[in-house]
Amino acid sequence: MIVTITPNLALDVTYAVTELRPGETNRVDSVHARAGGKGVNVARVLRSLGHDVLVLGLAGGPTGEAVRADLEASGLAHDLVPAAGETRRTVTVVAGDEATMLGEPGPAVAPEEWAALEARVPDADALVISGSLPPGVDGEAVAGLTARLSARGVPVIVDTSGEALLRAAPHAWAVKPNAEELAGTTGTDDPVAGARMLGASAVVVSLGADGLLAVTAGGVHRAAPPRRVSGNPTGAGDAVVAALAAGVAAGGAVSWPGLLADAAALSAAAVLAPLAGSFDRSAYEEFRARRPSSPQSGRDAESAG
Repeated sequence: MIVTITPNLALDVTYAVTELRPGETNRVDSVHARAGGKGVNVARVLRSLGHDVLVLGLAGGPTGEAVRADLEASGLAHDLVPAAGETRRTVTVVAGDEATMLGEPGPAVAPEEWAALEARVPDADALVISGSLPPGVDGEAVAGLTARLSARGVPVIVDTSGEALLRAAPHAWAVKPNAEELAGTTGTDDPVAGARMLGASAVVVSLGADGLLAVTAGGVHRAAPPRRVSGNPTGAGDAVVAALAAGVAAGGAVSWPGLLADAAALSAAAVLAPLAGSFDRSAYEEFRARRPSSPQSGRDAESAG
């Protein structure tokens, strides 16, 4: 089983518009609302790939109940800690291949609520801690949880930024910032140098349309889908995390070139889907079939970056 922890659960609302015109009235073509937060998106992708998944998080108020109801309707197993604060909402406006997101900060989490969440974490084949942190949860809390789970032999993947990324990285099996998050956290625009500054055993960096970069003990690896795609990029990084979790949960030695190529294919397929947490299955199969047998890696990749 793969477990995802979303410290800052949300009700994700997605508006599709023909064109976004700031300062004017914009007519919405379609609207979708469902349980979200990065860890939930990861869980949706994993379940679509056939994996057993458990969603953990905190939920409060009417919005929290809406999140619970959608998880139930989606068939996603979950164990949510009741919280005093109202669960946040996010609004994403998608116009063509551009997505604009408005994210509420989330409710303050009390120490006893976070402790209750930690107490519900079971042993797992892989565990993901993903997304922003609500007020009351800091980098020390995430790093402590990551360290304790790793000590139990659970491979932990952390997808966050800032202090939490810095503190958790040395304890995680892998971390997955995007290029902007990595630069903001480390102070360098060189993704290879920034990845090494984190001190993690593996750092996977999303480079947008340029694909993925992984810096591991075995070297530097790069992968990209066979063709560029346009659509909604909101859930692309979550698809990468899902691929990483599926790869390590399978057991055995991980082939980073192969795993990274699969993650790039799944990420591109997610861009072609209308909502975060989903992917275009036919495109994913196409990209997997067309991926290069030996993605650029090792010393050659390092000199290229």
